[in-house]
Formats: sequence, structure tokens, C-alpha cells
Amino acid sequence: MGPTMKTHYFSWVPSLVLLIPSISFSAVIYNKDGNIVDLYGKLIAKEIYKEDTSHTRKEAGFGSIGFRGQTQISHKLTGFGQWEYRAYTNAAEDETQTTETRLAFAGLKYQRIGSVDYGYNNGILYDVGSLTDMAPSWSAMTWTGSVNRNFMNSRSEGVLTFRSSELLGISDRLSVGVQFQAKNESNDIYTDNGNGIGYSLGYDVIEGMKVIAAYSNSARTSEQRADGKGNNAESWAVGAKYDANSVYLATLYSETSNTTRTGSTGKAGVANKTRSIEALAQYVFKSGFRPSIGWFHTRGYDLSPEGSFKGGESDLAHYIELGVSYNFNPNFRVYVDYYINLLDESSDYVTQVGGLNGNDNMTALNMSYYF
Repeated sequence: MGPTMKTHYFSWVPSLVLLIPSISFSAVIYNKDGNIVDLYGKLIAKEIYKEDTSHTRKEAGFGSIGFRGQTQISHKLTGFGQWEYRAYTNAAEDETQTTETRLAFAGLKYQRIGSVDYGYNNGILYDVGSLTDMAPSWSAMTWTGSVNRNFMNSRSEGVLTFRSSELLGISDRLSVGVQFQAKNESNDIYTDNGNGIGYSLGYDVIEGMKVIAAYSNSARTSEQRADGKGNNAESWAVGAKYDANSVYLATLYSETSNTTRTGSTGKAGVANKTRSIEALAQYVFKSGFRPSIGWFHTRGYDLSPEGSFKGGESDLAHYIELGVSYNFNPNFRVYVDYYINLLDESSDYVTQVGGLNGNDNMTALNMSYYF
């Protein structure tokens, strides 16, 4: 960031993307007549090493860029929007490279009442899932994983979201959210969804401590219902965090029905039910070091049979995250994060279907530049 750039915070933006420290600042590129546009981005150099028989090395870097904008419509009414785009570096220039839009929404905010926006945004269940999605690398990899993008557990398209951080001006400790999801149908059971609705409720217990609960229910498409596992996709979760005095602690419990895909490729069917428990602890030293330890466990029920696996229940993911990051300054960070796989590699489910994140221990090495 050049010396003339200023840090500018959009505290009113209803997207929970602002909970992620890596993009909690940006550069103001336009500020005139009540119109403000912030530009932000990051460049990630990342390698993943798997402890499998061939010691696989995977390039996992990417570049992201986005903007947040607002316009003052009246004394109490503000219009806003956000867009974020990502390009991955895991393919050569002459090969097909992966790119994706991560966020794209616009809306209105009325002072002390709340905001409403529409577009491609975080699902309402991520209000809880974000609590433990703070590890350097290995988090948000189970029930809120990026493969589960058709319902309201991860980023979702076609969502209309209302949020109020002060309970319609009544209390500054209570926050509420309501989200409607429109039907998306393209004859792909892994990306489609029916109409749905979700809710979240948060309460600031004391300074730095918050509890959040969320629930969603969506109709399944006719193709999805063909598996005989019901007409609806449903999720609920409850979690708590403590973020003060250089300490970050978070835990959550969730249950999903017909929203969590199974297998390391996400193409092994959908679990009729899952139960997840997650916990994360971090401490920030004044030197810039931030060690992290987390435990993540997701078990699936009424799973489809595959090969010698006769169906039923099994652990889908079970691992310990152990890492440390170091911030040279607010714009540059390095980290190493270790994924310790606790799945039973000899179980029929693991050998025939595979864990949600594979069956191996993994190490992620990273250097990141933010602006």
C-alpha cells in the first residue's frame, strides 16, 4: 500500500467476510460526494504436502481481489455492494485455470434498523461456522466446506439477507439475521437447491464473548429427492467464541440433514444426517506469533453403500489442526499448519469412499501479502 493510501473500515457491511483478519483493511480508491469505494486483495503462495505413499506436493496458491462500496442516499439510508474474485495458480498458463466469484451482492442499510442485500453471499449457517474458521489453513472443511455451496451452510447464490446488529434498534447486544434462498436448478444434484429460509440469533454476553445459533431449511429438487432421503435439506448449529486479551477460543456443535456431501471428491452422495463438533484455541503474542490448535469431528449417518462399505454410519472427517502464523506487519504473513488425520484408515468407509478431506496427514506452508 502506497504512503498516500488510508485504511478504511466498513463496519456496517453485513457480510461476515469481515470476520476474517486477512481482509479487515483496504485502500480507499474513491471518496467523493458520499460515495466511497474500497479496494482489497491478497496474494497467496501456498504449498500442501501429503504424507501418502508418493509424498504428493500440491500447488494451492491463489490471488484474490475485491471491492466494497457505499453511497449515502439520505441521512439514514445507505446503499452498498461488494464483489470478490479469485484465481488459482494450480495450473500452467496453457492449461485450464480455475477462477471463481466468491462474493457478489448489493443492498440497503437503514440506520439502527438493519440491512437487506441480495446476491451471492455467505449462507446464514456460516454465522456459526465462521467461529471456528480461523485456523491458518485447515478449517471450514466439513459441514461448511466449499463443496457444500448449494444450501445455506457455505457461500450461496440467490440469497436475500436481512441483518440487524442492534435488534431493530432495541438492544445493542442482540443481533438477528433472516435469509431467503431462491430455487437454483441446473440438473446437478450437487449444486441445485429448492426455495429455503434460514435464521440466526447472536448475543454478546460480555465484552469479547458471544454466542450464536442458526437454522435453515430448504426444499430439495426432484433429482435430489430421488435418493429417498427426504424432501428437505436442513441444518442447525450453535456456537460460542471468546475474543479478547490476545486470546481466541471458539467451539460449535452442528447437525445437518441432506446438505453435507461425502467422500474426498464430494461426489459420493449426501449424508442423510451429520453431527459435528469443533473447537479452536489461539493466542496472539506481541511479537506477532499466533499459535493455533483445533479439533474437528464430523460423523455421518444413513450413508449410501459403496463397495465393501454396506452403508450406515461412519466418521466423515476427524482431525487435529496444529499450526502457527507470524505477521511481519499488517500486510505480510507466513504460516505453517499441520493436519493430523484421525480417521481409521482400515475402515470400510475410508477405503471405499474416503474421508471428506482425504485420508492422509497434510502440511500447508504459506506466504501471504494483503492490501
